[in-house]
Amino acid sequence: MDKDKIISDFILELRRGTLILCVLAKLQEPTYGYSLIAELANTGIAIEANTLYPLLRRLEGQGLLDSAWNTEGAKPRKYYQTTAFGQEVLSVLKTHWQATADNLNTILEGKDHD
Repeated sequence: MDKDKIISDFILELRRGTLILCVLAKLQEPTYGYSLIAELANTGIAIEANTLYPLLRRLEGQGLLDSAWNTEGAKPRKYYQTTAFGQEVLSVLKTHWQATADNLNTILEGKDHD
């Protein structure tokens, strides 16, 4: 198998879980999809609309996000926000993320865990 294909596949696997964390963390305030794409891009996290919108619908279906239409502007927009349940899940995920990142950094630096 091609080295570039292998690396690309591994990067895709790494991104899947981290995107959920990013979306839950960024939706503390009501935000519409295109704005979320821009906010994530500004922090170096690129996400396509065809990836984001299914993810938003899935997280909403799981009770992690709420959504509401705002029709006051020139263009109606659906705003998403993390629910209280989503905040709880995010808190647990953040703790696991930090522990995993710390352990992974230890491994990558070639150190033994204390």
